[in-house]
Amino acid sequence: MNKKLSMAVAGAVMAFGASAANAGIIIPAGDWTVDIGGNVNAYYTHTKFSGDIESGTSGAFTNKSANTVQTGLLPSALGIGAKTRQNDLDIAFQFTFFTGSDSGGQGSGGNNSLNIRQAYLTFGDKSWGTVKAGRDLGIFASDAILSDMTLLGVGSGAGHNGTSTLGRIGSGYMYADWVGQISYTSPNWDGFSFAGGLRQGWTGGGVGSDQTNSNLGYEGKASYEWTGDYAGKVWVGGITQKHEGTAVFDSYTSRGIDLGGKVSLAGFGLVGYYYDGKGLSGNGNTNTGSAGLNGNNIILNGFNFLGSNGKTDDKGGYVQGTYIVPGVGTKLGASYGVSKSDADVGNNNFKNSSWIIGAYHPLTKSLNLVAEYTVNKIEGTNANGTGTDNLDGKAKTISLGAILFF
Repeated sequence: MNKKLSMAVAGAVMAFGASAANAGIIIPAGDWTVDIGGNVNAYYTHTKFSGDIESGTSGAFTNKSANTVQTGLLPSALGIGAKTRQNDLDIAFQFTFFTGSDSGGQGSGGNNSLNIRQAYLTFGDKSWGTVKAGRDLGIFASDAILSDMTLLGVGSGAGHNGTSTLGRIGSGYMYADWVGQISYTSPNWDGFSFAGGLRQGWTGGGVGSDQTNSNLGYEGKASYEWTGDYAGKVWVGGITQKHEGTAVFDSYTSRGIDLGGKVSLAGFGLVGYYYDGKGLSGNGNTNTGSAGLNGNNIILNGFNFLGSNGKTDDKGGYVQGTYIVPGVGTKLGASYGVSKSDADVGNNNFKNSSWIIGAYHPLTKSLNLVAEYTVNKIEGTNANGTGTDNLDGKAKTISLGAILFF
């Protein structure tokens, strides 16, 4: 497929080489070229919870293990896009429909739903760059998730009903999210490029959070990429958004920076990433019952992006190493990541870390078999919103499945 589901699948394809299809369904339509592509994936996951982490939907339903058949970090998707050249402009649009495979919990439909995460247009020219308007993956922290080996797998956050898992969102990087935006990407000048734009402001969702639409977010990044036997990429990015005061919190500004790099040589790959900021995550209150932290909400900081409940000091990062077995093509990988969030109110302090090892085998150029083992550890306070509870728990997940690109 040409678009590789835009940035999301493009990152997966670049990370895993020929393990994804090289072309989707290309349809000439007058002056337009229509491109249809996507992926389907499903995994069996077995998660064992220990300590203060449990499975269930409330304190009345608690288990120490969970077995599911579900989609991974990248939901199954169908993308429809088209491009043309008019009046010396390259014009294109993209719609992508994402869904999961969950069928349990709520009748025949389960908790699954159709989610249109991408709906945007672009116009530009290779001489001066490209303008994008609509909903797509955000700019800040996008390279972190697109470089994550679990994009073709499960990572953390398994063992619940839902559309997708988390990879290492919240345990190594913040969630770039799918946001309304107007952005600009520069041409590629011998490997150097930059991007920047406006994004729909995050208004939060908790008591005392900013519920207004007064402020947009601003984000950008600069990167340098090179090819050859020793290929790689380095990038630096930033994000900021002001939040209006509430009865609980004063006005404040979320802001963050990140930097990262990845290199590959002779089948070996290495990724390093770090971020630092203030007000990037929520307060981490994941309570769904007095019995303890619920396995459905093992996201903690990183998913409630951009200050959903007040001021925090946030930092984290991850390292990842991979190796492609010669002749066989199987990619073996291991990574470690951690995210920390310390709040100046409410005693909301969290540390979310995970070890992940995985094997990704290209059975064909379109079909990958995936096996992963994840150990996710949560430490902190305020597990039930009282500001006094200590939280210490683990979730260990074995996942086996397949992902097909078309």
